[in-house]
Amino acid sequence: MSETPPSLLGFTTYLLSKTGKTARSRLAARLAERDLRLWHMAVLSALIDFGPHVQRELASRLGIDRSDIVKIVDDLALAGLADRARDTADRRRVTVTPTPAGRAVLAELQDDAQSVQETLLAPLTKREQAQLKALLGRVHAHVHDSPAVSNAHDSPEAVRPGR
Repeated sequence: MSETPPSLLGFTTYLLSKTGKTARSRLAARLAERDLRLWHMAVLSALIDFGPHVQRELASRLGIDRSDIVKIVDDLALAGLADRARDTADRRRVTVTPTPAGRAVLAELQDDAQSVQETLLAPLTKREQAQLKALLGRVHAHVHDSPAVSNAHDSPEAVRPGR
């Protein structure tokens, strides 16, 4: 039996990390039931929220290594969830667009994510859940919008999908 040292429970960052890891694991398991991964959901979300993207810009937007975005987009195209088209003016540019099936699947994935979230946040009241969301939103914006917040231990390289 593993018991968390009480001194670690005093660190919000530790609690965020452990809770985030659990949330990610549960959502990843739900996506795996559909033979999809979190990066597939992220790419579909970006394509639907922001519109069609050139593949390398999509990688940059999501912080995915350019070589990995090719595999993710290949998976989505093979499943009929996204279309790719080469730019006639620049054959190196590949534009990725969600298909109607991709839009439908994303709606289902969002339902799955909502279900995981409801289970994870069940100990909190609706008001507390809204407060937590607002507070985490502020922290997220602070961390992602302020270069001064970056940690010396953070890698400047793009996040790899398998991690």
